[in-house]
Amino acid sequence: TMKKCKEYKLKYFPWRWGDRRDGWRLRNVDPIFSIMPYFMRKRLDSQVYFDVLLPIDEIEDFIKKHKEDIPGLSMMHIIIAAIVRVFSQRPRLNRFIMRNKLYARNYINISLMIKRSMTDEGEETVIKLFFRPTDTLQDVVRKVQEALEENKSEGESNTIDKLSKFLSGLPPFLMRFISSTMICMDRFGILPRSLEEISPWHASFFLSNIGSIGTESVFHHLYEVGTCSMFMAMGRKSTQTITRRSGEVHTFKTMQLKFTFDERVADGFYFASSIRSALKLGQQLEKLLSPPEQVVVDDGVGRKRIDQS
Repeated sequence: TMKKCKEYKLKYFPWRWGDRRDGWRLRNVDPIFSIMPYFMRKRLDSQVYFDVLLPIDEIEDFIKKHKEDIPGLSMMHIIIAAIVRVFSQRPRLNRFIMRNKLYARNYINISLMIKRSMTDEGEETVIKLFFRPTDTLQDVVRKVQEALEENKSEGESNTIDKLSKFLSGLPPFLMRFISSTMICMDRFGILPRSLEEISPWHASFFLSNIGSIGTESVFHHLYEVGTCSMFMAMGRKSTQTITRRSGEVHTFKTMQLKFTFDERVADGFYFASSIRSALKLGQQLEKLLSPPEQVVVDDGVGRKRIDQS
């Protein structure tokens, strides 16, 4: 994981005092966003919720069309690819707050909650997926499939599982001391790289595909620990029926997506526009098969980009 994080880290700007290992300090932002973290100090105080009903008939047709040239392609792959593509064009989504300051994350990654077996006793784990802003749908499918293959077997432990098991065996007083120390180190940007890169709470986006167990989507809270500013839950597929003015009855398949955002990183209009961009991609899926024409970099960093110098 550590090697992947280094490989996918974006290097548009030189390091400057005030930057973190995982992000650039933002200085060229609207004053309201500079002062909001001092009055709204927690993510739980700043959560905004969006509920989207995604039509999936065209997406399912696309999956059937490409099931041979992109083996294993699924709805989740398309949604992840759309998220990565939107992040490459809407960089403010990849911001986070730490110690009342606003940062632009210098990588794109997603924490994905998976269940190894569909039983009440089935083990759950989290995998972290790192992406480039130029990744295509084929790249996303390959990376997700590789990660799932490594973590799907019961009894097998990834790095996150091993760390959780170790910490859970400590006495309560020692666990309180270690967790408080880690949180404090993270606030000051000195959390060891090895811990930061396996932590599920240090991510651009947290995704839970609860529809895979036949459950409807739910709103999920953001975590106070870490730097994740966005959470999305995918629901199960369902059928909707509407009656047109002409009296014609139209039936179509949908999937409910529920988002939770930290409103301190960008305004509601920006979030809503980003969701609309993702929905448009659902109708223009061929665009995901090729890299974006350009990658937009957060202008709030307020300095000249290395790649344009």
